[in-house]
Amino acid sequence: MKKSILCISVTAALSMAAWLWAGDANKSEESAISSPELKAFAAIEPVDTHAHAFKNDPAFFEMMNRLHLHILDICVAKRNDADFPDLPSKIQAAKSFVKGSGGRAALCTTFDPFKFSDAAFAREAIGQLDKDFSDGAVAVKIWKNIGMELKDSRGAFVMPDNSRFEPIYRDIAAHGKTMVAHLAEPDSCWLPPDKNSPDSRYYQEHPEWYMYTKPDHPSKHAILQARDHLVEENPKLRVVGAHLGSMERDLDEIGRHLDRYPNFAIDTAARVIYLALQPRDKARQFLIKYQDRILYATDLEFYPREEAQNAVRAWQKRYATDWRFFATNDVMDYHGHKVHGLALPEPVLRKLYHDNAVRWIPGIIHAN
Repeated sequence: MKKSILCISVTAALSMAAWLWAGDANKSEESAISSPELKAFAAIEPVDTHAHAFKNDPAFFEMMNRLHLHILDICVAKRNDADFPDLPSKIQAAKSFVKGSGGRAALCTTFDPFKFSDAAFAREAIGQLDKDFSDGAVAVKIWKNIGMELKDSRGAFVMPDNSRFEPIYRDIAAHGKTMVAHLAEPDSCWLPPDKNSPDSRYYQEHPEWYMYTKPDHPSKHAILQARDHLVEENPKLRVVGAHLGSMERDLDEIGRHLDRYPNFAIDTAARVIYLALQPRDKARQFLIKYQDRILYATDLEFYPREEAQNAVRAWQKRYATDWRFFATNDVMDYHGHKVHGLALPEPVLRKLYHDNAVRWIPGIIHAN
């Protein structure tokens, strides 16, 4: 869609998107994406800057085309990955998905942190990343296992500002790529169990990441302090702090970070609920004030074990719900909470859903 479409009002977006769907032969699929929210979402040329997709499927790619959707397809290095035998196979699956998407997905690669104590760790990580850059990768992910799980040869926890990572960070910056950093977790990870927490179910299902039961592990403050140090020490490296930068409950603290570090932005992946639970005016003013530093993201997944139609329904539902929250004045249910939509101004919506992704992650569109 031409750039001029990005400048139309939300009302005009609805009309334009309705035209895009006219004449579709498959009525069942048409009804699945006929909501006003998805039509407006599609017309703004949306970019989801934090997703995990590893299965080529025509129905899924058709959904991306219908929604005019671009995604950053993120690889994460896990010690025990239930879906892939090793990291290279996972990266290869992501590359295959990116290729199959016809330019609607871009690759966010990663490196194996568990080789940290190897003598050739940095050199081999850089060699692998450079190969992935040559294959089209536009970003690199570092994950919460740095600071929360990874240990060095002496048994000490490895923090993200460890000097052994520094050559890798410099290489990412030298290639003009972006680093997506999921470091630490929500506050509830370190607090007593609370069934009302948005993250309660996650820590029930993943007790290995519940730090409240692991008092010998680093504190959230220590991890984020190390994150801030690496951002400060690498001013030429663009860093997107995933999940509201793991500062999800304190918009003032996020603002102080954005003010202090011009190379730092945040994404909304899996944390829109925290914005919805803030006082409406506070959340709205925060998004308006920092409209150049916030990237729309979901943390949605599509793994080989999943049926495409189930994934399509789940992704469309999330996109429609999030759009309604950000773009309308509706009173709505969001994950079991009654919330009031933010009705963000049109220019802010364009930046949140499109422009900031293009600026902070160069190559995310037309990456192939």
